[in-house]
Amino acid sequence: MDTFTSYNVLTRTMAATLARTAKDPSVKRETAYYESKIGSIKTIDDFVKDPRILTYALKAWGLEDMSYAKGLIKKVLEGGIDDSRSLANTLSSGRFKEFASVFNFKSYGPATTAFDKVQKTTVDNYVQQKVEADQGASNPALKFALYFQRKAPTIKSAIYILADTNLLKVVQTTLNIPASTSNSSIDAQVALINQKMNVADLQDPAKLTKFLQRFTVAYDAANGTPGVSAANVMLGGGGSGTIGLNSDLLMSIQRMR
Repeated sequence: MDTFTSYNVLTRTMAATLARTAKDPSVKRETAYYESKIGSIKTIDDFVKDPRILTYALKAWGLEDMSYAKGLIKKVLEGGIDDSRSLANTLSSGRFKEFASVFNFKSYGPATTAFDKVQKTTVDNYVQQKVEADQGASNPALKFALYFQRKAPTIKSAIYILADTNLLKVVQTTLNIPASTSNSSIDAQVALINQKMNVADLQDPAKLTKFLQRFTVAYDAANGTPGVSAANVMLGGGGSGTIGLNSDLLMSIQRMR
């Protein structure tokens, strides 16, 4: 299957995929540790001193590559999000501000880890991130599409897209915007994105789906169609491309094109 078909199959089976991933031994083990320990963490120091807790939280909120930077994460959390000059608010990636708003020890102190977003939402995000990583290992386009789909409700302007390299990759690919435009001024990039799309459309699930379907087609056109899709592997296929799929479902998906 090409990426378009793989993406459509994957989105239709996402609930089952998430449930299966949550039961993966490594995921289950790290989740159990996080859930057993997070409630007892009351300070920023406690938080950053437990490598398993910190790594789990960072991965859940898209900052896994920052696991080595405990000092930076500590400063981000100490500054909070209320001061426009804080580190979380001035770093180029919006991921840091999002992380500081979830683990907001600056504002809530010892009560921080009692919030649902620190407990259930973080666990849900961790599982989702694992699904995205697994799919991306076979087909990078699926990881990009799933990430974009997850972040879409928070995309309020072109600036938000420019602040996230993964979101920008999807938009540039879908709208045929050369990567070299990233060297232009921020104002010029904002104007170009707004000229080519209505960012507000991403809040409409139907329009978002169509946008990501366009992305999958554009990605394959630029990078070639994968030989064996991640969705096919997930559903039990091998090299044939159809094993594990109901024939009626496959035909229905193909007719969407």
